[in-house]
Amino acid sequence: MDLPFVVATLTRRGLLTPGRPIRVAAQLQALRRWGWNIAGELRQAAARDPDRTAVVDEQGTRTTYAELLDRSERLARGMRTALGVRPGDRVGVLCRNHPGLVESIVAATLLGADAVLVNTGLSAAQLATVAEEQRLRVLVHDAEFVDRVANLAAEVLRLDERAREELVVGSLSGELRPPGRDGRIIVLTSGTTGAPKGARRPTPNGFGPLVSIIDRIPLHARDTVMIAAPLFHTWGYAALQVCFALRATIVLHRRFDPAATLAALVAQRCDALFAVPVMLQRLLEVPPPEPRPPLKVVAVSGSALPGGLAPRFMDVYGDVLHNLYGSTEVSWASIAGPAALRAAPTTAGRAPHGTRLQILDAAGEPVPPGRVGRIFVGNEMLFEGYTSGTTREHRDGLLDTGDLGRLDADGLLFVDGRADDMIVSGGENVFPSEVEDLIARLPQVREAAVIGVPDPRYGQRLATFLALHPGETLDPEAVREYVRHYLARFSVPRDVVFVKYLPRNATGKVLARELHRYYYS
Repeated sequence: MDLPFVVATLTRRGLLTPGRPIRVAAQLQALRRWGWNIAGELRQAAARDPDRTAVVDEQGTRTTYAELLDRSERLARGMRTALGVRPGDRVGVLCRNHPGLVESIVAATLLGADAVLVNTGLSAAQLATVAEEQRLRVLVHDAEFVDRVANLAAEVLRLDERAREELVVGSLSGELRPPGRDGRIIVLTSGTTGAPKGARRPTPNGFGPLVSIIDRIPLHARDTVMIAAPLFHTWGYAALQVCFALRATIVLHRRFDPAATLAALVAQRCDALFAVPVMLQRLLEVPPPEPRPPLKVVAVSGSALPGGLAPRFMDVYGDVLHNLYGSTEVSWASIAGPAALRAAPTTAGRAPHGTRLQILDAAGEPVPPGRVGRIFVGNEMLFEGYTSGTTREHRDGLLDTGDLGRLDADGLLFVDGRADDMIVSGGENVFPSEVEDLIARLPQVREAAVIGVPDPRYGQRLATFLALHPGETLDPEAVREYVRHYLARFSVPRDVVFVKYLPRNATGKVLARELHRYYYS
C-alpha cells in the first residue's frame, strides 16, 4: 500500500496527532518489539493512552488500557507457570463478549500460543470434536459452559472464570519478553452446513489492513465503540483489532439484547456500533430511544443484508450504515457505504484500497458486468490455510470465497450466495437470496429463508420458511402469487412453511441443515 495514502488516511482519522514524546516513543517501541498482533496493538495503546478506558462491561465497570494490559500479562504468567502453556500450544477461548475474553486472547498471544476462538453456540459433541481437531492444551471458558466442557478429553485443561481470576490476582508483575514465535489467531468457520474448520489468521505487518477499513468506514482515534458482534467471529475480532489500533473505548455486553443495546449506546455516548445484520432487524423491533444514540457509524458484516433492511434502518438512525462483505478466509472483499446502500440496498459495495476483486467463470476467466460467477479476492489478510492442512483455490494471487456474485456496470458487487447453496430446479439456476429478499419485503414477514428440497420431476424445488411479525397471518398461495408476479416461475416456492423463528448461529447466519431437518421431520 502506498505511503502517501496511508499517511493521509491516518491523519484524517486522528491517528497522527501530536502526543507526549515519551509516550509516542513507547508506543512505537511496543509495535517494534511485539509486532502488529493483538498483544502488540494493546501494548501500543497502553503506552500512548494508559489512563484511557479500554473496556466498559454491561455493569458499567471500566478498565483502562494500562489495567487491561497488566491483567493480560498476569494471566499470561499464570498460564505459563500453573498450566505450562508454551509457544506453539493452542488455547481455546469459549467466552461471551466481556473483558475476560479479551484478556485470554491477549495472554495466549503474549506467550506465543495460538488462541482458538470457539463459537459459543457449539454443542458438547461439536466442542469435543473441535478440542480434538485443534489439539487444545487449555480451554478458557465462562461458568455457564461448565456442563458443555465436562466430557472433554482429560488432557485438555479447563480454566473457568474463577480460576482465571485467581491466576490474574495471584501472578507477580514484571515484564514479559516477546516469544520466539508469533501467536496466531485461529477462527472457526461458521459451520452452517457442516462441522466448523479452523482457519489460521495472518498477523498484520503494518498499517495497511487498518487503513483499508477506516478509509471507507469513518472511525476515528479515541471513539467509543460498542462491539455487539461476537468476538469469537472474524467480524467481532476484526472490530477488536481496529479498536485497539484507534485506542478506542470498547463497550461489551455478554449477550445481545435490543433494548439494552440501545440504552448502552445512549448512556455511553457511543460513536459506533459493530453488529451483524440480524441485530439491526432486532433493533428496529423495539421503540427507538429519545434522545437517539449519537451514532456516526454502524458497521455490519457476517451475513447478507436482507432486502429493504438498510434503508429502513437508516430511516430511523440516520445515514450511518456501512456493510462489509468478507469471510473468515479472505477477511474483507468490499464495503458499501450509506449512499450505495440507499441506491442499491442489497449491494456489497466496492473493493477498498489495496484489495483486488474479480468475478471468474469455471475456467478462471473474468466474466462481463452483470454475469454471475465465482468471487475471488486478494488483499493483505488472506488466511494462511485451514488447520487441517487444506486451503481454498488460488488464482493469480486471488482466493476463492466460495460465493457467487456479479458486478454491475458501475462496479458495485452483488453477492448471490454460496456456490453450494444454488438450487437447480428443472435445469434452471435459482439463488435463494433473490427469493428471500423479495419475500422479506412483505410487511407481514419478519424473516425468510429459502432452501432446495428434492423433487421427483424437477430434481429440486424451492421451500421457503417464514417467520411472521406477531399477530400477522399470510396465505401460502398469496406468497407464491407474489413471487410469481416479480420472478420467473422456477423461482416460485412450491412449499411455504411457517415457523416461529429461523434457526441461526451466533453470528446470525441461518442454519440450512436445521431447516432441512425441520422439513423432513
